[in-house]
Amino acid sequence: MSDEKLLMTPGPTMIPTRVLEVMRRQIIHHRTENYERGFDELCENLKIVFQTKNTVMTFVSSGTGSMEAAIVNMFSPGDKVLAVSVGAFGDRFADIASIFGLEVQKLAVKWGEAADPAEIAAILDGDRERKIKGVLITHNETSTGVTNDIAAVGKLTAGTERLLIVDAISSLAGLELKMDEWGLDVVVTGSQKALMNAPGLAFAAVSEKGWAAREKSSLPKFYWDFKKYRNGILKQSENPPYTPAISLVLAQNEAVKMILEEGLENVFARHKKHALAAQQGVAALGLKLFPKQKDSSYVITAVLPPDGVEIGKVIKDMNVSFDVMVVGGQKHLKGKLLRIGHCGYFNRFDLIKTFSALELSLQKAGYAFEPGASVAAVQKAVAD
Repeated sequence: MSDEKLLMTPGPTMIPTRVLEVMRRQIIHHRTENYERGFDELCENLKIVFQTKNTVMTFVSSGTGSMEAAIVNMFSPGDKVLAVSVGAFGDRFADIASIFGLEVQKLAVKWGEAADPAEIAAILDGDRERKIKGVLITHNETSTGVTNDIAAVGKLTAGTERLLIVDAISSLAGLELKMDEWGLDVVVTGSQKALMNAPGLAFAAVSEKGWAAREKSSLPKFYWDFKKYRNGILKQSENPPYTPAISLVLAQNEAVKMILEEGLENVFARHKKHALAAQQGVAALGLKLFPKQKDSSYVITAVLPPDGVEIGKVIKDMNVSFDVMVVGGQKHLKGKLLRIGHCGYFNRFDLIKTFSALELSLQKAGYAFEPGASVAAVQKAVAD
C-alpha cells in the first residue's frame, strides 16, 4: 500500500504537477503587487469558466461556506424558498436555509432521479401570491450520480423577481454551465473538484438581479458579505477584505490557466467521453447504474453493487491493495452504492487502472464475470 493514491472520488481530486509546483513555493504577502497580479488574473479567468460577465468572488472555505454565503446575502428572515433536493447535498442546501430562518418548501426527489423542471414549474405557477423568493438547486449531485437540467430550470425564473441559486460545487469546469445565458442568479463552487486544486477555496458569482437582492437582504453577514469582496475586486475598498489562502489562490490561478489552455469545450467533451466509457465498463461487468443513464453524471458514475457482495470491502481492497480510491454511498445508501469519480485532472489510463482494480477486487469478493471485460470496454471507449 502506497501513501500516494489515485483519487477517483467525487473530491478531492488529483492535482496537476504544475499546480503542485505553485503550492510548494515560499509564501508571499497578500498586500503586494505580486499577489494582486495573480489574484486579478484569477478573477478574470474565473469569469470565463463561470461563463459570466459578473464578478467572481473567492473565499477561504469549503464549498458549503459558499452555499451559506449565498443564503445570507440573498434573503431576509422569513423569506420563502423552494429547495429542490435530489440527494445529500440538496438536503444540505435546504438545511442551511432553515437554520437561517427561511421558510423552506422542499421538493424532495427520489434519490437516483433528476428533478423534473415541469414539477418545479407547477410549484412556482401555483405560488400565486409570489411568496417564493428563490429556488435552491444542485447542478450535479455527487451522492447519487445525478445531474439536473439547470438550463431548463433557468427558464422558469428568468424575467421574474425569483432568484435561482445553483450549487455547482462538483460541476463547474466539468459540466457545461452557462451562468449568464441560462439566467442563473448565484452560482457557487469549490476548488477541490473539477477546478483541479486542493480543498480550501470557494467561489461565488452573482447576477445583477442577485446584487439587487443583496441590497435588500437583512440576514446577518460579516465574513460572508458579498459586497465587501466585490468592492475589493473592483478596487473600491481593501482587497481582499481578509487574509486569503495565498498559496491556494495562486495555485488555483495556475489550474484555471490549464483549463483554459485545454479549452472549456474540450474539457466538457473529455468528461463526457470518460463518463460514457465508465458506463460501458459497468455494463461489461453485468452491473447497473444507480440513476437512469440519461440523468447519469459526466463527473461521477454511481453503480449498484452485485447481489451478495459487500461493496465496502471491495472499495477498501481497491484502496489498500491497488492504491485506487473510490467511494461508497452516503446516508441511507451506505453499503449500497459504489461511486467512481472522473472529475478534473484525470486521463484515460486512470480510468483503465480504476476498472482493472475494480475487477481484481470483485474477483476477490467472489463475484463472477468475464475477466478483463470491463477493462476492454473502457479501453475501446476511450481510444482516439
